[in-house]
Amino acid sequence: MNVAHATTLSRWVGDPAAFAADHWRRRPGVFTPDGPLASPFTLTDVDAALATGFLREPYMEMTGADGPLPADAYFSARSVKNTSYAGFADQKKIRALIEQGSTLLMRRVDQWHGPTRDLLARLSAELGRPVEAFCFVTPAGSQGAPLHRDDADVLVLQLGGSKDWRVYEGPADGDWQEGRVEGEPLREALCATVHAGEVLYIPRGFPHKAVGSGGLSAHLSLTIREIHKGDLFRSLQKLSARAMDVEARPLDDEALLAAATAMLDHVGKAVAGLTPQDLVDHARRSRLAALPAPGLPVSLSELAAEYTGHR
Repeated sequence: MNVAHATTLSRWVGDPAAFAADHWRRRPGVFTPDGPLASPFTLTDVDAALATGFLREPYMEMTGADGPLPADAYFSARSVKNTSYAGFADQKKIRALIEQGSTLLMRRVDQWHGPTRDLLARLSAELGRPVEAFCFVTPAGSQGAPLHRDDADVLVLQLGGSKDWRVYEGPADGDWQEGRVEGEPLREALCATVHAGEVLYIPRGFPHKAVGSGGLSAHLSLTIREIHKGDLFRSLQKLSARAMDVEARPLDDEALLAAATAMLDHVGKAVAGLTPQDLVDHARRSRLAALPAPGLPVSLSELAAEYTGHR
């Protein structure tokens, strides 16, 4: 991980070089930043988002220790042009479910909240890896998700309340699956209560679970994604096929064999010129390119000002 200029990361973990040496992909840890927690998204922003009522699947979900709740328990229909459309966030239902012990999950905050998008764009550029944001709101005594692994390194920014975390040692090799963990022998790596203003780091693939402990727990999870075999294979296809001059629809068997020969010759030469680092770099750039761009190229207010200036 390149941390030479990771000033954004340093807001949460202190010296990024020390973090990379002591914790990154090695062990979990709890950090106490200097001053107020630097979070682009707060509980006030949660309220504002819910107040619009416009959040829908898959951006919002209610869960419990055993998994997701049925959508109709927290979504309602809206009427537009005399037509009923289902699946809109219902603020009253959501609050009632939280009071009953359910967890509110807001997905990909970076896609619909401008300050989060812009901050994560800077962090992604610093790390060379895509970073996404998820918000969890959990009442005291409740568990928002079963024991599971994430296919990402996670920074948990505790916005309010507190949460009891248990994190277990990660997999021994690359043959593992994300999601629920059941029936595996696990060794505990960290047991800690994370309070408002603190930051928890969970390495990629380390099983974990959490229970709200004090007040209404709210945290923003920043998931630092890494490429995998599928990403490398897609990049290999793109790089080896670049500038390939082969007929799109050969007309007969002879032409098909000629096209196959030309294709194999081209791919062989292209692959011979690639290094493993070329492949990794291309795959990471491709993942970064899929993130929402910071800011807007042209806003309507700017466009209105341009029209006004032309009069």
